[in-house]
Amino acid sequence: MRTFLFQALVSLVFGFVFGIIGLFVGAWFGGNFATEVVFNGVRGYEATSQIGLILFALVGLVMGWKFMEKRKKKTH
Repeated sequence: MRTFLFQALVSLVFGFVFGIIGLFVGAWFGGNFATEVVFNGVRGYEATSQIGLILFALVGLVMGWKFMEKRKKKTH
């Protein structure tokens, strides 16, 4: 049980860090290249930063989970 909670916590940290990175990457991309994108009622860099946040956070969650799975298998 403890390892599952630790794995979930590490995954959330990965998701948070990747989400913040995605926020900035999305804002940079939207401000320079995708100024006409509309998402969630906003346009341009605001829209792509939200998309980047969501996508990168999901990727971070999955990567954190897989990282801990691999680490758990290595120690057992």
